[in-house]
Amino acid sequence: MSIKIEKILIPTDFSECAQHALMYALSLATEYKAQLIVLHVVPQLNLPPEMEASAGALYDEMEKTARAKISRLIPKRFMEKIKVQNVIVRGVPFLEIIKEARKRNVDLITIATHGRTGLQHAMFGSTAENVARKAPCPVLIVRHPELEFVSP
Repeated sequence: MSIKIEKILIPTDFSECAQHALMYALSLATEYKAQLIVLHVVPQLNLPPEMEASAGALYDEMEKTARAKISRLIPKRFMEKIKVQNVIVRGVPFLEIIKEARKRNVDLITIATHGRTGLQHAMFGSTAENVARKAPCPVLIVRHPELEFVSP
């Protein structure tokens, strides 16, 4: 039995951890000649009602910044070898990652983990963990080698 990988989804928050996971996704996409879908989720902001009116401009600015960053993310040497599609959406990151994986019928999600534990993990949760639990396809979770593991 051979593994068919034609589409790989790589969510990014443009962090160092996400950049490390991107290297895995690029390597796999090159090896399998797969399409790479680079996804950035502009997170929903929990603004007080009096600020909701000005939220549109804030979201527009966040998307503009994301478009600029995402367009420079993939090194040129890979752009010549694989097809890359950049996607920017708004919402709750883990939900949007799962929605995009289903919508685009991806074969693999490659995602970074920030290695939060203890109180940080309890407060912020883990996007990677939620994606792994609910994804419609296999998920490769990549931990940055410089992050120290601290036992809870």
